[in-house]
Order: sequence, then C-alpha cells, then structure tokens
Amino acid sequence: MSSSLRLEEITPANVEAACRLSVRPDQQDLVSPVAWSLAEAYAQPEVAWPRLIFDGDRLVGFVMAFFGVRFYPDDPSDTARDGIWRLNIAADQQGHGYGRFAVESVCEEILRRGGSTATVTYNPRPGGPEPFYRGLDFHPTGRTSGTQLVAERPLPPITQPPA
Repeated sequence: MSSSLRLEEITPANVEAACRLSVRPDQQDLVSPVAWSLAEAYAQPEVAWPRLIFDGDRLVGFVMAFFGVRFYPDDPSDTARDGIWRLNIAADQQGHGYGRFAVESVCEEILRRGGSTATVTYNPRPGGPEPFYRGLDFHPTGRTSGTQLVAERPLPPITQPPA
C-alpha cells in the first residue's frame, strides 16, 4: 500500500471522476453508485461525510461516513451511531488495501469527533463484504437495518502523549 494515500473532499474539480467510479459488476447490487451517495450527502449534510480515496494522483475509491444517526428512532434505547455508510473501491483497484485505509480513516474521524464505536451495515449474501468487515474487527450485533446486517467495532480511546 502506498504512503501517498489520502482522503479528499468532493469538489467541482473531482466530482465528475467520482461519479464515473464503479465497483465490479458482481458487486453492483451491494453498494449504491457514487452519484447516488453524493445525492444523499447533499440531502443530509448534517450526518454525511463523503470523501474520495486517492493514491497519489489516482482516484481509487469513495467512502462516505455518517455521524450521529439513530437506526431505530422508535426505540428509546437506540443511541446515535457513527460509521461507514458507503465504500466503493474501483473495480480495477480492489485488493490493494484501499478499503482498509478508508475504514481506518473513518474510524480515526469517529474518534476525533468523540465517538467510541464504528458501525457498518452490509448485505449478508455470498460474495458480499462480510469477510472484509470481520477481518477489520466488525462483529454483527444481531440487528438489521432494512435488509442489511448491522455490525460494530469498538474503537480504542485516543491516548494523549505524556506531557
């Protein structure tokens, strides 16, 4: 994995390239296209955090996080969650650690904002992302959000260096 990996905000200069990014054909039923995600982010700017994943000058993926979302508003015991809303790695860029980088970057942002748990939902079908998320220490909660499984990963608290 390259040391020049970074997340960038969506801008007028990169939005067209972002909308052209696509996953493998066998994954298209698992994750919405980037353009759809950007429309959702536009409609919900208070919770959506869309970012492009670059390796040097090359666009390799898209990640969108959410912050402060309650999955079950009718359940008074449900608390606001933070986590990964979408993860799209370009079809020809998968298997190079870009997804792991994106997930870890979102986890760092959650911690920076004071959160302690990362949440993700995914379709539990064969060939789906469950092994990827389990490999990153996400564990199913036993709940669903629509047709997707909810998984969580406790995050270690940020430790301050000694003064």
